[in-house]
Amino acid sequence: MIVISRHIRIALHKGVRLSCLALFMFFVIPASSQERLIDTVSSAVETPQVTKEHSAQTALFLSAVLPGAGQIYNHQAWKLPIIYAAIGGLGYYAYTNFTQMKLYKEEYLYRVNNNNAVLHTEDVNISAAPTSNIYNLYEAYNRSFQLAVIVTAAVYAINIVDAYVFGHLFDFQISDDLSLNVIPTIAPMTGLSSAMSFVPTATVSLRF
Repeated sequence: MIVISRHIRIALHKGVRLSCLALFMFFVIPASSQERLIDTVSSAVETPQVTKEHSAQTALFLSAVLPGAGQIYNHQAWKLPIIYAAIGGLGYYAYTNFTQMKLYKEEYLYRVNNNNAVLHTEDVNISAAPTSNIYNLYEAYNRSFQLAVIVTAAVYAINIVDAYVFGHLFDFQISDDLSLNVIPTIAPMTGLSSAMSFVPTATVSLRF
């Protein structure tokens, strides 16, 4: 019984000391300090946030699926009007040349197979033109159509490459504080003679 009572008294003494310490911190430490202490403890136990890394592969995939989508992912939406203006203009140019190519091809094949008879009599430019000119116009429109398709494919490829390159450079930071410092100095120079001479030099440093 004596041993048990002794343990109880020790526990009571510890509880009293902890209670006194808590009351001291509550009444003596200012409220602002208590809030900062609580915020410090809370921030220490919080789970650190994981920042999502910007992916150049994602930008490439988006621009491959939909031109300009990778640029939006890279926060470069201002490039969309340029991309779609180029693709739209080239697409219209390709369509126009394709329709003219098809028209002159039909006319040429009809004349070859029907003893130079005219197919599109309602069109004066076609009906009055000789067969050799019809074939030349067909070839010219065909080349223009193929060129338009090639350039459109090149613009589409540039769109993908642009999204991929700027996806890699998305997290690349360059300071606005660019400075070039030139510090003139004088350095000693010894030659064959025992006398020592001095030559002017300069130290160049670039900070970015």
